[in-house]
Amino acid sequence: MGRAAPMGRNDRKLAAGGERLTSRARVAVSAGEPKFSGALPDSKAKGARLRATKAFQPSSYLAGVDLPPSDDEEEDDEEEKPTAKPRVSLAPVDVGVGVAAPQRKEVRKEERRKLEAAARAQQAAAREAAAALQEDPADAYVVTIGRRVLPSADAVAAAAADNSRDVVVEDFDVSVKGATLFEGASLRVSHGRRYGLVGPNGKGKSTLLKLLHWRKLPVPRGIRVMLVAQEDSSKDRRPVIEVVLAADEELAKLRAERDALEASGDAGSARLSEVYDELTLRGWNSAPARASKILAGLGFDHANQARPACSFSGGWIKRIALAGALFVQPALLLLDEPTNHLDLQAVLWLEEYLSTQCKSTLVVVSHEEGFLNAVCDEIVHLQDKKLHAYRGSFDAFVSSYEQKKARAMKESERLAKAARKSGRKAPKKWHDYSVEFHFPVPTELPGGPLLRLTGAAYSYDGFELSGVDADITMGQRVAVVGANGSGKSTLLKLLAGKISPTRGEPTRSPKLRTGLYSQHFCDSLPKDKSAVQYLLEEHAHLESKQGDARAMLGKFGLPKENHLTLIDKLSGGQKARVVLASIALEEPHVLLLDEPTNNLDMESIDALADALEEFAGAVVVVSHDSRLISRICDDELRSDVWVVKDGKVSTYDGTFAEYRDELLEDIRKEMAGD
Repeated sequence: MGRAAPMGRNDRKLAAGGERLTSRARVAVSAGEPKFSGALPDSKAKGARLRATKAFQPSSYLAGVDLPPSDDEEEDDEEEKPTAKPRVSLAPVDVGVGVAAPQRKEVRKEERRKLEAAARAQQAAAREAAAALQEDPADAYVVTIGRRVLPSADAVAAAAADNSRDVVVEDFDVSVKGATLFEGASLRVSHGRRYGLVGPNGKGKSTLLKLLHWRKLPVPRGIRVMLVAQEDSSKDRRPVIEVVLAADEELAKLRAERDALEASGDAGSARLSEVYDELTLRGWNSAPARASKILAGLGFDHANQARPACSFSGGWIKRIALAGALFVQPALLLLDEPTNHLDLQAVLWLEEYLSTQCKSTLVVVSHEEGFLNAVCDEIVHLQDKKLHAYRGSFDAFVSSYEQKKARAMKESERLAKAARKSGRKAPKKWHDYSVEFHFPVPTELPGGPLLRLTGAAYSYDGFELSGVDADITMGQRVAVVGANGSGKSTLLKLLAGKISPTRGEPTRSPKLRTGLYSQHFCDSLPKDKSAVQYLLEEHAHLESKQGDARAMLGKFGLPKENHLTLIDKLSGGQKARVVLASIALEEPHVLLLDEPTNNLDMESIDALADALEEFAGAVVVVSHDSRLISRICDDELRSDVWVVKDGKVSTYDGTFAEYRDELLEDIRKEMAGD
């Protein structure tokens, strides 16, 4: 795959064709609430202490939130004090001007340590609040509508019109453990429409879905609500197909009653006849076939449909829950990151099913722009604790948002100019949530392929990946595609040298360095160490210099207050940043990325795509995110698509866009034939 037709690849490259998927539309979102902006106290020392505390102590809500560090605090401090004065020191109030510079430095270090200790204490309090949510999650939230606190789910349900098919909530606030998530927000979910809910990670999108599911927000009694959460677990020993059928509770009750009546020997009873009539009306005759087709679309063959649900891992358990929800087709379907853990074909199938087959009103949280464009006809943007609705696809939302941002910035400039003339304080500038990733430039290696597999094979648990012939050269871009379980992750491990082939010999440049990002990285990170400790132990060349470790974590967007937090307490997105920072410290020549977008928000995915585009080494990526692959593999002359199927690896004779279009065409034909 870099030398002469090692895998049946044609020597020629097809001219660019098919639908191009390289849109780089982006959206920048607000990065939180205004900083402290009250009048400065009379005591300058007291003012310094206030600003220092504000800069380094996150609120109990923001502690642990998956946001990158920014220069907002520093910019605000500079705006608040006259430009002629020097920057306020972080020294305590009793430190005088005459104190020697080394002493002042030590004092500042001690003050910083105290502030970081306070931040860790706040994080501990946040963890206690999270533990309380685990015990009784619904009751931990306080919902206020029109300044009236709703005490129970029954009261909320009573507030909704029984005959309405829309969900309408005006002027509501939501808080949890004293932290405000929504303030003066309004939401309208119209019957039959499909909504995409977007916004920064950690700001309340998943919470909004849960509140609707728990009916803590008013939902009409006649509307059945189902939620498929980000993570799911199951100890159900029943076959997968039976778990999906049982998701329809009314249908399950009728089946149970039928079985009980037949077991009692009362086969000729009038009630049994009524039960059969009700089962027929509910489509019981076609239900098993319909459930089986949904499971097949999500990647379960007939053998796996017969396996116990509890025998599958977390990603597959979520697919089962998703299949159950699609089978039931509730009036209101809530999906939280449904494409996580799906392969490309399953994502395309889900897009098509939700767009053409599903009759539910839909609210979906997703970080995949392509998925939102394909499925949604309205976007709801969570910004500044409020919800803003935009008609149209995600791309239409991006365009509208950028226009709104331009108008707001122009108005801000006008107000700032007026404030300067009148001597008043200028209004706060528009601040966007943004993040950048950067991988170091790899060192040059002698000519020839960096890495070669010749006739390689690997066997495990009765599965064999065999006949692998692959070359990796500097600057090459490779998209690895195939169904989950086909061997894509195994191929990346072979390339990285993490496992040795059972047959065949790998050839590697002597000084080659590879960086492997595993989709199961959470399992390998130490839970009892901080991000800084982990990097220092993994990378001896840092020589225990915390500053260097912190600098790299900062480059990949891990907030400074989380550098010393135990990894076990970090969010999935924050853990992903730790792993990417660790890979960057290896200064790799080849990046091997296995589903790198699962825990990242849209802005971070954009940042990753930018970093991979500018990276001078080779990139091999497994991803279900069409947009990421399209951006990485936009240069057809240096890009390849490797298809892993039936234990073999082959090169697709065409572009990724053409491969994707073929998959989608096959899916549409299959659905049309159902």
